[in-house]
Amino acid sequence: MIAEMFLESIASAFPKSSYTQSESYDFSVDTKPVKELDSRSQALLRKILLGDSGIAKRHFATGEPGAMFAASAQELNEYFERVAPALSSAALEKALDNAGLVAADLDALLICTCTGYLCPGVTSHVAEMLGMRTDIYLQDLVGLGCGAAIPTLRAAEGFLSANPGSKVGVIAVEICSAALFVNDDPGVLISLCLFGDGASASIWSDEAGEGKWKMDHFDTIHVPEEREKIRFVNGEGKLQNKLHRAVPALAAEAVEQLWKKRSTEPDRILAHTGGRDVIEALEAKLSVELLETRRVLKDYGNCSSPCVLFALEDRLKNAEADSSYWLTSFGAGFAAHSCEMWR
Repeated sequence: MIAEMFLESIASAFPKSSYTQSESYDFSVDTKPVKELDSRSQALLRKILLGDSGIAKRHFATGEPGAMFAASAQELNEYFERVAPALSSAALEKALDNAGLVAADLDALLICTCTGYLCPGVTSHVAEMLGMRTDIYLQDLVGLGCGAAIPTLRAAEGFLSANPGSKVGVIAVEICSAALFVNDDPGVLISLCLFGDGASASIWSDEAGEGKWKMDHFDTIHVPEEREKIRFVNGEGKLQNKLHRAVPALAAEAVEQLWKKRSTEPDRILAHTGGRDVIEALEAKLSVELLETRRVLKDYGNCSSPCVLFALEDRLKNAEADSSYWLTSFGAGFAAHSCEMWR
């Protein structure tokens, strides 16, 4: 029997340092790796960062993002190990406070990320930083890319089914500045112009209550033959993002398939940001305007897995008349995911 899963609270955290797209252009052009790009690549960077990308600013956990282009693989991984647990903890502390809970109240902590690898994972670090119980269940999900938040929430539903009366913390955290990479591949350069750092934390239980939002109807579509269109690969020991120009259409087609399987007509569709072209493709395919998704892109860029939850948090601030949502995320795999929320 599948447990009912109710939202107790949701909160986000971002690094203090933020940069407009023009500031990102300024700190990029003077770096040695960018100067070594061919003229076509430099023109592409200029076009995206100084053009209409739909992004006003992005947050990076470093005060010197340009220096990340030349950082070694070891330096990037050490940076991820410092930053990812700290940003995750900041988001979770907010969520706990909003729910009137403390870290010791959690029975499980699930964290998804794709921008760094730790063993033991980020959960171990967060559990130590926040003083969680020694018997807390920890689960790290890696390798799911930008779509990871919804599958991680589905895993939380499974834990609640097996452990009635529990409270589960779920964090999606990405330190995209730990995966900054420069070469003449157009997909790499586009990624360089879109991604930022951020974390979303939410707390879930199986306890019903007046006005609480319930999450259910999880669904997934895998298209493995399109795997090479969007994924991380190893570039000189670093994470190098592959991003094909077909991704907006591919995402829209997969999301449309999930949309046709929905159980109700939602008040709002809340989607992963992707980028301007991705949002436009989704809006055209679904015949909707993704207002919250566009705001997330504008204020934070593409932060990968947390973005759909940023959109949810944004909408919940003005949810008085709402009764149902449909959420969707997508990315590496190629995979797309969806779930529904209602009250």
